Order: sequence, then structure tokens, then C-alpha cells
Amino acid sequence: MKSLIPQESIEQKVLMIRGHKVMLDRDLARLYGVPTKVLIQAVKRNKSRFPDDFMFQLNEVEFHNLRSQIVTSRWGGRRYLPYAFTEQGVAMLSSVLRSKRAIQVNIAIMRVFVKLRRILSTHKELARKLSQLERRIEKHDVEIKAIFDAIRELMTPPKKPRKRIGFHKS
Repeated sequence: MKSLIPQESIEQKVLMIRGHKVMLDRDLARLYGVPTKVLIQAVKRNKSRFPDDFMFQLNEVEFHNLRSQIVTSRWGGRRYLPYAFTEQGVAMLSSVLRSKRAIQVNIAIMRVFVKLRRILSTHKELARKLSQLERRIEKHDVEIKAIFDAIRELMTPPKKPRKRIGFHKS
């Protein structure tokens, strides 16, 4: 089944804030095809479904940093700080936005989060293997240096014994 929204456009909307991969209310509202105000009203009507680890509101500093990073974006005249939804919060949105489109969009978003988790896992595994390789190479460096030192020692001409000048016993 073809996705309603290309994965790439969803991936671009996933941000890292407070150590969580999140999506902002306005981006989710656009994907769901509803005004941001409607999305937030639905969330507020179902506040018990959105604990702090599902959704949080950005503070002034986070919002300012976000705006300065996304210069080309049109933020409009927001009267409140945006809400950020974690993967679990996005999953919960499908239960409060009851439409066929909401279900399809939610499936597409969940697939993106899974893909990002898989990529992150792959990167961690590669980093671990690289560290192992670096440790092995460091060990080999010491051994190779010892070999070169031994070769240099062999290449150095032996010192000629000094002739003794002295008295001979007769």
C-alpha cells in the first residue's frame, strides 16, 4: 500500500528536543490536514492521554533556538509556544483525531520513527565495531613499532671495537 505522505517529508519534521525525537504540533496538524488549533483542542480535551513523556510544550529558549535553526520556515503569529509530541504522543493522537486520514498519517509516522530507530541502532553498532578496530590497531601499532626498532637496530652497522693503545706485558 502506498503511503499517503512520502517518508522523506515526515523524516524532515522529526526533531531532537530535550533528548527526544519529536514532531511539532503545527507539522502534525498539516500532516493530519487539520488546523493546529483543532489539533491542540483535541489534545486538551483528552489531557489525561498525554503525559509529559508523550507531549510537552517548548520553552522560550527552545522555541527561539528552533526558529533560528529553521530560518526559511514561516511561523506566523503564534500566541503560544508550540507543543512537541514524542513517538508515543503521536501514536496517541490517532485516538483523539478520529478520521481515516489520521489513521493513515499515523501509520506513516510510526514507520518513520521505526526507521529512525533502526538507523540509530545501526550507527551504534558501527561505532562499537570501529572502537574495537581502533583498539586492535593501537595494539598492532606498538608491535609494528617494535619490529621497526628491531630492523633499525639490525641495519645499524656494529660499532667497531676500539683499539687499545697501551702497554703490552712482555
